[in-house]
Amino acid sequence: MIPHIQSMWSPNPRSVAKSSNMKSSSTKHRHLSAVVVLLAMAVTGMAAASELVADVWKDPNCGCCKVWVDHLKEAGITVRVFNTGNTGARARLGIPAKLGSCHTAKINGYVIEGHVPAADIQRLLREKPKAVGLAVPGMPLGSPGMDGPVYGNRVMAYDVLLVQADGSTSVYQSYPGSQ
Repeated sequence: MIPHIQSMWSPNPRSVAKSSNMKSSSTKHRHLSAVVVLLAMAVTGMAAASELVADVWKDPNCGCCKVWVDHLKEAGITVRVFNTGNTGARARLGIPAKLGSCHTAKINGYVIEGHVPAADIQRLLREKPKAVGLAVPGMPLGSPGMDGPVYGNRVMAYDVLLVQADGSTSVYQSYPGSQ
């Protein structure tokens, strides 16, 4: 045991002489301190446990994947990147190849395929639908990671699809293109 913490539980010589039903304020203070330390440790542990973490499989040389990862980080999501490509992860996690893109992620039990906006991921995690996850097939211009001056600021219309276990999809969110 750490010496300074051990002393918190050692009897205070002054309190030993007192009646067993009366504790000194010093002993009460030590007990209160111990409770505060334990509560702080518990709260910190709960905060770490509730942190959003995404595992992302991508090609190590893909620039748009890196920008999408940065988009997730900006939304407060912690990201662990696996630069191994994503084809195996996509198949293993249940996303049909026809819905494929250049990166695959798993977050809180859901699979995210392609350039899905962080706002849609956060909505998915709030609503918790029965589904495999979300997909943005291909690499539509204007989606997170495929946006900005490098793409001429062009914005294509695209849909974020909710993917079911049988591979069927429904539109979860639509994004209009620019004129």
